[in-house]
Amino acid sequence: MKSQTVQRIYKMLKPQKKAIIIISILAIIINVGEVIKPYLIKVVIDNFLSEGIWQKGVMTIGIIGSIYIAIVLVGNILDFIVSTATSMMGENVIYSIRNKLYKYVQYANIPFHDRTPSGTLFVRITSDVEDITTFFKDVITTFIKDIVMIIALAVMMVSLDYKLALVCFLIIPIVAITSTIITKISNNVREYSKKVKTKVNIFLAESIYGVKLIKIFNRQYEKEKECEKLCTRYLKSRIPTAFTEGLLVAMMLIFENLGVSIIIWASVNHLFGINLNVGVIYIFITYLKQIFEPINRIVENFETIQEAMVSINKIYDILDHKEYLENFEEGIELEEIQGKIEFKNVWFAYEGENWILKDVSFTIEPGKSIALVGRTGSGKTTIINLINRFYEIQKGEILLDGINIKQINLRSLRKKIGVILQDPFIFAKTIKENIELNENLTDETIMETLRLSSAEEFVNSLPNGIEEIAHERGTSFSAGQKQLLAFARIFAHNPSIFILDEATANIDTKTEELIQKSIDKISKEKTSIFIAHRLSTIVNVDKIIVLNNGEIIEQGSHNELVQNPNGYYSKLYNAYYSNLTQ
Repeated sequence: MKSQTVQRIYKMLKPQKKAIIIISILAIIINVGEVIKPYLIKVVIDNFLSEGIWQKGVMTIGIIGSIYIAIVLVGNILDFIVSTATSMMGENVIYSIRNKLYKYVQYANIPFHDRTPSGTLFVRITSDVEDITTFFKDVITTFIKDIVMIIALAVMMVSLDYKLALVCFLIIPIVAITSTIITKISNNVREYSKKVKTKVNIFLAESIYGVKLIKIFNRQYEKEKECEKLCTRYLKSRIPTAFTEGLLVAMMLIFENLGVSIIIWASVNHLFGINLNVGVIYIFITYLKQIFEPINRIVENFETIQEAMVSINKIYDILDHKEYLENFEEGIELEEIQGKIEFKNVWFAYEGENWILKDVSFTIEPGKSIALVGRTGSGKTTIINLINRFYEIQKGEILLDGINIKQINLRSLRKKIGVILQDPFIFAKTIKENIELNENLTDETIMETLRLSSAEEFVNSLPNGIEEIAHERGTSFSAGQKQLLAFARIFAHNPSIFILDEATANIDTKTEELIQKSIDKISKEKTSIFIAHRLSTIVNVDKIIVLNNGEIIEQGSHNELVQNPNGYYSKLYNAYYSNLTQ
């Protein structure tokens, strides 16, 4: 096991240090009882039965039997306590790691999510955490106890007859070498199997997420074949794993019986002067079998241990990368803002020097509205992402009320900005919960926002009104209804800056007019930014900024821009208007 993996396991177990100490002490007590039980039988054989008596002094076979029964009862009670406590400790560890992983995913920046497929994150939080759960609940429960047991039995064997103990221990190097070789092979095949399993899980997650698209393009058969191909690869990867695991268990059984044969052979032939009573031979055979019990258990749990190690490393490969985490604690807290936004010579690229924005400069005055216009890939959505600080710019400055947004507390910054996307996300919760987003708004506030967004009528038509539970991703609502709920959500949180990215694309003209009146009413003194391909929706904004290939090529009001017959916007608007009249 790599030192890095050991450190990571220690990091997970450190908060449970007291529980581990208590469990270890109880495990030692249990193992002392397991060691004493065969010894009591040895005493009965050598001191009583071999001499044909049932009492020697104050000690009788009955008393020894009572002691044996007491040890069994106490041992079982303590074993139950240890198993329960270890299981609870494992649950606490898993509770902690799952929450840490989810928190990381939530606080990780957008570049992290760009690089990491959602299917991979889903596998980490579910499948990999479950592998660790099995490890802590099924393996750690017995591991401490097994290690203590092996040591205790070895010490007892040496104290009884060190010569015979040393003869028995001759098989240990053979066991160690065999286990090392098989384990090394098993590690390699298991690592490959784990990678294939991850690919299968990612494929399944993405296929379920994208089932609608699969149906639209009628690709069920192709996806079925792809799934069959991946599952076949996984099946084939499991065959050598099963072989190495079975081989290791079989070899342990062979070594166990070999040890028993050595004890009998050494005793019968008085090897190295060994001359033992029947009871001592019995206890050596019993102890040897007891030693191999925990060894076999560890071997049988080897797959679980290895899978857990791989999963722990994969999880911490995410958690240890702190550079992707956004800092929500530091920075200037914004109480009230005017809403002035300034881009000063901003250069930005998602990768390297593949510039998406090139020396972009513009100003949005407080309470004014602007529209970003340009062909796909011109940088419109990128500007929105940068205002929210989803990405950090390479050159230039972005100011909010004269303050560089890098100096503003992220939580405070994003609280002041409301964004409505073309395809808003709806959680599988009630309409009320989707609007308030854990902010505990009153029903009156919710209903007021529904009126402002023109969603009141359709919500009231639902069987449970605002308590109606949406299906996953809002599939129980139309695209237009989801956008109405998104407007209600943004109105409820009353941001100082409105950003609408093609937010009325799926709403009918009549409803759009009603929403536009609500936007005009609420944003009269708020800064508003619109991205729209329907140019008719932006003719009344204060300024239109035209982008092309990451550069601003025109800016001005609608009337100013259309008066330039050779301008990009004028041609775009005329073409748009011509399409409407055809």
